[in-house]
Amino acid sequence: MIGRLRGVLVEKQAPEILLEVAGLGYEVQMPLTSFYELPDLNQEAQIYTHFVVREDAQLLYGFITKQERALFRLLIKTNGVGPKLGLTILSGMTAGEFVACVERDDIATLVKLPGVGKKTAERLLVEMRDKLKSLMETSAGSEREFMLKSNYTPASVVNTAEEDAIAALLSLGYKPAQASKAVSGAYQEGMSSEDLIKSSLKSML
Repeated sequence: MIGRLRGVLVEKQAPEILLEVAGLGYEVQMPLTSFYELPDLNQEAQIYTHFVVREDAQLLYGFITKQERALFRLLIKTNGVGPKLGLTILSGMTAGEFVACVERDDIATLVKLPGVGKKTAERLLVEMRDKLKSLMETSAGSEREFMLKSNYTPASVVNTAEEDAIAALLSLGYKPAQASKAVSGAYQEGMSSEDLIKSSLKSML
């Protein structure tokens, strides 16, 4: 089991990164809430990982905090929720926002995420309630343990910010028309790819 990686961040293309550790390059998929927290390219980064082995692939999922990884592990134990959907859920909202949805029985917000229908949202609310209670008790018993405080400084703006944002949304399961509409509506001159992705996601919730 690969539980943590520390190395140099050599590539960033949401939602995937390439982290060089002792000469080896690890491809890691991350929820965008963690992706925003990463340092600039060629800087050292540390991430907590979840390793998935399938018949056709070996996949690494990365998270900035242990709490977010713990939540991801609970999500993928829910009936009908696999790693890809778990990644999408934690890209569309922070761990703290997801906890709030469960506490409020907020199905309306959950079903706005791609791949989350009404039945899946209902299962999440029912199955995650007790699991989250247990998880928070082991994390100092506070919902604040799940809140991510961003200290990420966006990289310099490039001409492909809109293209990068659309590509990131498509990789999370949004339809091309949805992604294009959200990005166009959120775009403001001078925005970085990361800020544009974040604003586009918020506009769809």
